Amino acid sequence: MTLLPWVGAGLFAVALVHTFSTKFFERMAHRRPEHAGIWHLLGEVEVVFGFWAMVLVLAMAAMHGRQFATDYLDSRNFTEPMFVFAIMVIAGSRAVLHLARDAVNAMARRIPVDEGTAFYFLGLAFVPLLGSLITEPAAMTLGALMLRDRVFSAGVSQRLKYATLGVLFVNISIGGTLTPFAAPPVLMVASKWNWDTAFMLATFGWKSALAVTVNALGAALLFRSELKGLQAARPDGNAAMPAAVTLVHVGFLAGVVAFAHHPPVFMGLLLFFLGFATAYPQYQDRLILREGLLVAFFLAGLVVLGGQQQWWLEPLLRGMDANTVYFGATALTAVTDNAALTYLGSLVEGLSPEFKYALVAGAVTGGGLTVIANAPNPAGFAILRGHFEDEAIHPLGLLVAALPPTLVAVVAFRLL
Repeated sequence: MTLLPWVGAGLFAVALVHTFSTKFFERMAHRRPEHAGIWHLLGEVEVVFGFWAMVLVLAMAAMHGRQFATDYLDSRNFTEPMFVFAIMVIAGSRAVLHLARDAVNAMARRIPVDEGTAFYFLGLAFVPLLGSLITEPAAMTLGALMLRDRVFSAGVSQRLKYATLGVLFVNISIGGTLTPFAAPPVLMVASKWNWDTAFMLATFGWKSALAVTVNALGAALLFRSELKGLQAARPDGNAAMPAAVTLVHVGFLAGVVAFAHHPPVFMGLLLFFLGFATAYPQYQDRLILREGLLVAFFLAGLVVLGGQQQWWLEPLLRGMDANTVYFGATALTAVTDNAALTYLGSLVEGLSPEFKYALVAGAVTGGGLTVIANAPNPAGFAILRGHFEDEAIHPLGLLVAALPPTLVAVVAFRLL
């Protein structure tokens, strides 16, 4: 084996350490104001993997020449980063957000508890399960924006914020498994293994729905005293949203979801959407273009760095039995994208049905433990981090907060 795979693995490890060290860089920005810009840049979690991916490409060029480096980049598939960017921008628009929020508010009024607690529960239960239809990145964007506006901006405790983030990340990861096209780790294997919607509902869906409900209910009950203090939903002061405008937005969203595997189509739809938004600014808030680009940059960096990890990940998976692979995938997902794990598993021939189930179930179970564990996580991170101390989410805090809902998912997938 050449030196390059070791360099790739080393840079991947450095990037992981960097993600857990963003607080350090933010503190350095305050201590060294003359270089605050570069410290703030290095303290952006979304920048970490893109930065170290650039270092990897430069190392490739130095070791094997420019052509080798560019050929490697051309061999990478950047469809997912582009798709997440497109879906975030459209799903975060005022019309789509208001439609989802109005639906949640209407359901919350029918639940026999105070409206704040009911809204919180539905934001952590209904919205993640909705991800099985509109895709997980769209559900993460909607859920994070609604919780930001109604919960995080209300001055709630840091404990509630971290607990909410942990449950949201875990529930989004498992809540997209009712269909074969919404969750990235399922999408990677569904076609090859002939997993259709009926199979997903019977094998994963009902367990996921139960775990999502238990997690959301547990968080709502635990913080019910704080949630009671949330203000009731107030009428929006913006211009009334015509049904036709909402319908157009939903049409763009549906089109991007339908053509999720065809970048020329969904990026073209995004450009048309931007044109429509510019033509009717009175029905728009600020589009989350910056947040979407940062998330896409993060995921693109993960694609570049992740391409050099197959040499050690694949034999590791091959050496596991069905029970070991479940817990192994849950743990490995915390340090690499869960879709990458299932993709590597799809390359292995002759796997038993039990092994396939365990691999995918483990990958989605661990999808909330870190910001890199699941593709939609950086989207939620980018939307919510401004409401945490120093505008930074501590990785250890997320890990601790995500452990209880992760254990609920373990019980659902292994014991039911």
